[in-house]
Amino acid sequence: MFDRLSSLVVALTLVAIAVILAALAGGDALAIAILAAAGVAAAALVYSALPSPVMAENRAGTAPSPAPPPASLLRHPDFALWADQEKEPLLGCDDNIVTLANDAAIRLLGRHIVGADVRTAIRHPAATEWLSGIDAPATPEPINLVDFPRPGQRWTMRIAALSGGQKIIFLADRAAIDAADRMRSDFVANASHELRTPLAAILGYVETLQDMNGDADTATRHRFLSIIEREARRMQQLVIDLLSISRVEADRFRRPTTPVDLTSIVRTTIAQLRDSERPRARDIVAVFDDMPLPMLGDEAQLGQLAHNIISNAMKYGRADTPVTVELIREGQRARLSVRDEGDGIAADHLPRLTERFYRVDEARSRSVGGTGLGLAIVKHISERHQGQLDIESDVGKGTRVSVAFPLASGA
Repeated sequence: MFDRLSSLVVALTLVAIAVILAALAGGDALAIAILAAAGVAAAALVYSALPSPVMAENRAGTAPSPAPPPASLLRHPDFALWADQEKEPLLGCDDNIVTLANDAAIRLLGRHIVGADVRTAIRHPAATEWLSGIDAPATPEPINLVDFPRPGQRWTMRIAALSGGQKIIFLADRAAIDAADRMRSDFVANASHELRTPLAAILGYVETLQDMNGDADTATRHRFLSIIEREARRMQQLVIDLLSISRVEADRFRRPTTPVDLTSIVRTTIAQLRDSERPRARDIVAVFDDMPLPMLGDEAQLGQLAHNIISNAMKYGRADTPVTVELIREGQRARLSVRDEGDGIAADHLPRLTERFYRVDEARSRSVGGTGLGLAIVKHISERHQGQLDIESDVGKGTRVSVAFPLASGA
């Protein structure tokens, strides 16, 4: 179509042509018809060039027609692909109907949840009450799902509200966090108990000596002071072990980079134990040669590991029986093994020996000066050095503790 100026020019041209034709026709009926047709054509051209009422309203600032609704995020293929890559369960809901569930959610709740009401998919009273009350777009606080999906487990649920009644529900497993919290609480409780026991003995005997006012004979005083010394040393060793396990745990994810010789470390440890005043210092038997075993490690921690393993064998093996220390090469690994000839350990206790403060025989452990932290320290040092800890025991025959370490490349 023509614009307004072109239409006006064309209309005037038609009228001019009509006038000329009418003049040539001599003013009769034919001339009148020509003028009428030209006028109608000119009016039609001018009218077609005028803006429509809708266009005029839009140009005047009237609101345009509403835009089509945006596409659903939950049905976008890229969103579904991202959701399946998430390790934690994720649900997408439209008016409380599950329209999307990633692989983790299906493994947790079952494939039948897609298309079901989310309040029946997540069968928990707190979740049902919480989801039924969500109408506002504001994101609420996470909620704890205790004993979900099975007794003894705990998950947290949080929601992201979208437009159009759509929601994204995130589920997070709290098992590992709860286990760490329980471990921390148990550690504090056990450490407090272990410190409180010798401290109570020390205070009791000190008060007894004070009440005697010098009336005690020399033998009694000496016996009381010996008990005080023993309990004080036990507290001292416990504090040393607590500090050691704290330092080892702080370094457990930092791989050592210093070249060391495991053979030299073990020989030095054996020499220190033989020179000590321990009752079984002479029972240590080394059955390895001086072949160097180079590896990347922390010399102080490896020495502590060897010291703890050999000391345990000395404490719990029978008197006048050998404590055999072996150090051999197995391909690209070096294995340190310590074997005693004691009462042995029942199989059901073996998995828990590396737990902090765990003791098979608590009374005997305390009588020989054990703190319950020795093998826990060995475990953490072994993990830091990428070692593999193995404990084997036969009841009535003895126990063998071994750790295999990777040797330095090129060794």
